[in-house]
Amino acid sequence: MELALFLIFGGLAVLAGLNLLLQRHPIHSALSLVVVMMSLAVLYWSLGAEFLAAAQVIVYSGAIMVLFTFVIMLLNAGEEERTTGSRAAYLAGFPGAAAIFCLLTFVFLSERKALGASPLGGYLDNSVNNITEISTTLFTRLLLPFEVTSILILVAILGAVVLARKEH
Repeated sequence: MELALFLIFGGLAVLAGLNLLLQRHPIHSALSLVVVMMSLAVLYWSLGAEFLAAAQVIVYSGAIMVLFTFVIMLLNAGEEERTTGSRAAYLAGFPGAAAIFCLLTFVFLSERKALGASPLGGYLDNSVNNITEISTTLFTRLLLPFEVTSILILVAILGAVVLARKEH
């Protein structure tokens, strides 16, 4: 079940990421990014990181993408024009991407035990409830930075609206 979930949502994340790069319209790219972020949330949930999955949906797929689409619509960005690109980028990009892919595959396959796989083929059992630990830390020791960050984000959004406003 876990392998099927990983293959489905991992493949969906990769395909949506490719769609993000290949789209001409910025709104369609932003919607592809939402699919990538939701797929990542499912992958986090399947790994047992429930808080991270919920934060991925609420913060990134919700708030950040709403902000992205608001900025795209505010700038009234149309379709982009395609260029032929740089020949050097094509010559170095494909072998470079293949080398990085091979290196990451080697690291993941050779360090499987260190990355969380148990010798029996399952995942290691986490007996600590991560939501309780994170919320206790966030709302006790880190309460002031948490609130200051929310005020800074609010000021940044208001500043962007004031700067983007057209005067008649």
